Amino acid sequence: MTAKTPAPGELDPIETASRDEIAALQLSRLRTTLQRAYDNVPHYKKAFDAKGVHPDDLKQLSDLSKFPFTVKTDLRDNYPFGLFAVPRERVARIHASSGTTGKPTVVGYTQNDINTWADLVARSIRAAGGRRGDTVHVAYGYGLFTGGLGAHYGAERLGCTVIPMSGGQTEKQVQLITDFKPDIIMVTPSYMQVIIEEFARQGLDAAASSLKVGIFGAEPWTEAMRRDIETKAGIDAVDIYGLSEVMGPGVACECIESKDGPVIWEDHFYPEIIDPLTGEVLPDGSEGELVFTSLSKEALPIIRYRTRDLTRLLPPTSRAFRRMGKIVGRSDDMLIIRGVNVFPTQIEEIVLQHAKLSGQYQILVKRDGNLDEVEVRCELQPAAGPLSAVEVKEIADWLKHRIKTLVGISTRVQVQEPETIERTLTGKARRVIDTRPR
Repeated sequence: MTAKTPAPGELDPIETASRDEIAALQLSRLRTTLQRAYDNVPHYKKAFDAKGVHPDDLKQLSDLSKFPFTVKTDLRDNYPFGLFAVPRERVARIHASSGTTGKPTVVGYTQNDINTWADLVARSIRAAGGRRGDTVHVAYGYGLFTGGLGAHYGAERLGCTVIPMSGGQTEKQVQLITDFKPDIIMVTPSYMQVIIEEFARQGLDAAASSLKVGIFGAEPWTEAMRRDIETKAGIDAVDIYGLSEVMGPGVACECIESKDGPVIWEDHFYPEIIDPLTGEVLPDGSEGELVFTSLSKEALPIIRYRTRDLTRLLPPTSRAFRRMGKIVGRSDDMLIIRGVNVFPTQIEEIVLQHAKLSGQYQILVKRDGNLDEVEVRCELQPAAGPLSAVEVKEIADWLKHRIKTLVGISTRVQVQEPETIERTLTGKARRVIDTRPR
């Protein structure tokens, strides 16, 4: 695809600023954020006091390491509005997580927060190649999930025409893409794979559609999946990153001209990489857990939020801000199989290396006695055609050998017929089924 390189006048001035200018803005905003949290959120006052730190102790950016972390349980323990730093009547909107593992995490936004969010998603879409007048098909879920509305308001802020499709109704997704001819689709990468499959089921070529750019987020995905989607859909696949506790989609986004990792909008979010075991701040380039502190949020300032995402901070390229490496996994859903650390994305990379396998897979983990057992389920591409039992076994043996060699664990492999793996219709794919006792 032909990348759209923006003219300098299309960028916000801060996107081309010097590191000194960026650091000065971060320090000023960070001081304000720490003071707002300390003065208005009892949880943060208690946490700061327990750690023996005060907002005045921040003399330079590195001093942030003295302050306590925020974790997801802090949001749940203060459910629903205990971490808000403004009176409830100043909260313009509330979002929340699904709450599948307990109480949902609740996030509030003032009108200024909503405006900042829209600006940053607009900046992200522009970085991904979108321009005023483009049509954006939003297939992220709407509602309490931040994806749909976050993408929607950002696209409108950029001056795009929005198709608020939401998730599900895959046949209708393809119909609207075919009839309305959008330029951009915003969706989870796993659901984009489902949409591509539906094109083929209807006898249509996804690569011949009007789509030019896909802005994919809400779940980890690999370079192998990027290549697979770009080839089948004939688009540029661009990575957007966000999480509701920090803002929603648009915390970071790749630039289409480089596609070398999401650029963190450092004028609004201060990133750190820490050792997930010790909490020690690691230098740029080191792999560890990503931590964010908000720099401009009013309703819910977030201090050193542990995202559990494992990645690296990389130097600037297409913008003046640092980038994130691909998310390699999460420190809290990493699988430990017989002493080996395993991330689903490692399995995904290998599955996508075989031309006759689709990008759909599941990892089943169970315990037999004292031993962990792993089964990898994958499926054939529809285009692979009828295969003999011998050919299917050869594929399974190849996958089993590659996983053993590259990941270091023994697995059973089940190669299934096309379209037999559970599909996601509204959100993130269920890649792992772990039935081991907790």
